Amino acid sequence: MIILTEFYETNLKRELGRAEYLLLKILINLLQSIKSVSIEALATALPIPIFFESRRKKIQRFLSLNYINIEEIWFPIIKSWLEIYFPLNEVIYVVIDRTNWGCINLLIISVVWNKRSIY
Repeated sequence: MIILTEFYETNLKRELGRAEYLLLKILINLLQSIKSVSIEALATALPIPIFFESRRKKIQRFLSLNYINIEEIWFPIIKSWLEIYFPLNEVIYVVIDRTNWGCINLLIISVVWNKRSIY
């Protein structure tokens, strides 16, 4: 099973319930092992002793939870990361890139840290 860093574990445990946190860890592990981003493939591989349709619905319900979004999950993680690794008086470099991919506009915002761009 995948082991998340202590930083992620602390923040995710605070934001999610115990069952949701465990399901998230299982789903991350499955995504890395089966290398497929299909709910049906995840439901097939999900090691829970219930019917396939129940596993599929469980994943769908988890992904459609109101608080599984960028504001509730990732913003607190990013805020904690910035507070830990960047002192208040340090300059933070932010890189903004926009790409037009067909009819889709992608906007990526990155923070430069240790000569690396993290987005």
